[in-house]
Amino acid sequence: AAADPVSVLPGSLGRGSWCNEHDTIHKRLDIIEEKVIKTVEHLESEVKSLLNIISETTLNIPTTPGTPFIDIFDGKY
Repeated sequence: AAADPVSVLPGSLGRGSWCNEHDTIHKRLDIIEEKVIKTVEHLESEVKSLLNIISETTLNIPTTPGTPFIDIFDGKY
């Protein structure tokens, strides 16, 4: 029993309790990981949309020298 690190910890309720707590922590980490992945996927989608809007907007920018540029924000920012 002395070789078992769980049994020598003060206040330990035994291996079963520790395993349950360990499993609970892993389940919570799995939930957090899933939420992070979904958030990253959502942000990637938003960035792609913004880049497409910027790309479409830049196609309308005049390239002739001396032509005035259009303020895409209309002075709002």
